Amino acid sequence: MSTPWLPSILRNPLVALIGEGCTETLVDNFDIFEPKCLRHALSKGLGLGIVIGGCIVKLPQLFKILNSKSVAGISLSSYVLELLANAITLAYNYRKGYSFTTYGEALFIGAQNLIIALLMLLLTGRATLGLVAGASMLMLTYALFDASLVGGTMISTLYGLTIPLVISSRIPQIYTIHKNKYTGQLSAFAVFNYFFGTAARLFTTLVEVDDTLVLVGAVLAVIANGVLAAQMVYYWNAAAPKEKYRSASKKNE
Repeated sequence: MSTPWLPSILRNPLVALIGEGCTETLVDNFDIFEPKCLRHALSKGLGLGIVIGGCIVKLPQLFKILNSKSVAGISLSSYVLELLANAITLAYNYRKGYSFTTYGEALFIGAQNLIIALLMLLLTGRATLGLVAGASMLMLTYALFDASLVGGTMISTLYGLTIPLVISSRIPQIYTIHKNKYTGQLSAFAVFNYFFGTAARLFTTLVEVDDTLVLVGAVLAVIANGVLAAQMVYYWNAAAPKEKYRSASKKNE
């Protein structure tokens, strides 16, 4: 066993993240290619990065809506379905006792989704509905965390339902883009970060979480976000539907 050479101020956060054993192996002993600890450290590092990224991933979308005062091309149902999935995912993983780095982004993404959904209702003249929906969402989230209100079997069932819910939350947005041949106010930063984030989350799930439900959800999230990212690339320079119509009209004059 080697004597720790890293200052405590740097070593202690590493121990908190990857554990004393792997810190000794990778840092103290310089055995950086030890397979088990290397996979564990990569998973923890990616997990932490995903959680941090989750704090900002929807901010560009939020700012884009605020700057344009428009929600053109954005599907409200996608945000509502995703918000439900965020709440269930957060409650399920917390109650199962999994590491926060394997699911923590659901907390921050869910908060941003709630704000964006409420903003979409406000900009479309449905502020009262937004207040009722927001209060209902907060009460539902509280119930999901309370085992006396939502039992263990029920929370597992609900989490199982988030698997099709993940796909359902993307289908309206995918269909909207396909129908309009235009991405509107959808943020490319958010879309691509979502795709790469879910791909990284698939890796952390394989390494750290022995749960088939979580794994299936991660795989489907990668597929759904991959389709959305592909659409973003395909329609990158597409004009808005009205602009296309005006262009066609000028050509016919």
